[in-house]
Amino acid sequence: MKIVVCLKQVLDPDLPARDFKIDPAAKEAQRGNANLVTNIFCENALETALQLRDKIPGTTVTALCYGGGEAEDSLRKALAMTADGAILVAREGSTNPDPLTVARVLAAAIRKEGEVDLVMVGRESGDWGVGQTGGLLAEELGLPALGFVDTLDPAGSPGGGGLRLRRQTDAGFEVAEAEPPLLVTITNNEANVPRIPKTRDVMMSYRKPLTKHTLADLGLDGDETRTANGYYEVEELFVPEKQVRCELVAGDSLEERVDDLARRIASVVNAIG
Repeated sequence: MKIVVCLKQVLDPDLPARDFKIDPAAKEAQRGNANLVTNIFCENALETALQLRDKIPGTTVTALCYGGGEAEDSLRKALAMTADGAILVAREGSTNPDPLTVARVLAAAIRKEGEVDLVMVGRESGDWGVGQTGGLLAEELGLPALGFVDTLDPAGSPGGGGLRLRRQTDAGFEVAEAEPPLLVTITNNEANVPRIPKTRDVMMSYRKPLTKHTLADLGLDGDETRTANGYYEVEELFVPEKQVRCELVAGDSLEERVDDLARRIASVVNAIG
């Protein structure tokens, strides 16, 4: 079985709020000194793929990322987690391309790999949280898709090729069986927490080859892709401001302070209506 896992690099979600800044004109977050990390749901997808590889002999896992040069760090980490291969498609233009543009680029890169049995993506990104890339990618590839999957296992007879999938729903869990090829979006559970790479694997990851493609390599129009953010438009991006006013109740004794507090509450209630 040939598995491709799509990764996205995002600003570190643990970035302190005081250090988070945006560019209102460009409608983008400013990186500044903040770290870029692999989106956690993408890492859940990679971990799920690696576990499935252990259950199905002959399976390979390839990590794929569409991003800037920094995205190589995410792919090297994927190799350190023992992915079999890694592909970087050099991003051109906007640092925040819309989901349809991303899906088209990823689809072109996947088609270049030949026949792929299983495509896995995180359920959503940790920055914008749109959650549309998986469905759009399945449409671009002409594959059936199942969302919010948290567990995959071989189904049927050994070597049969079928998969048993468990997905999270608002009402609990659903279990389905499917025959590859297909696409799944992965959500987190207690069993797919990303593994911590071993020191030796981290060192070896920098010796492994990293395949790099440009948009032209994939047969895509660079000018069209760079300016393709017509799928949706960000009207405004801002950091919410919350104003808090604190008043101290007056009184020399506890009873006087309680009475003063009660009067203030009563006045607020009367003002509301």
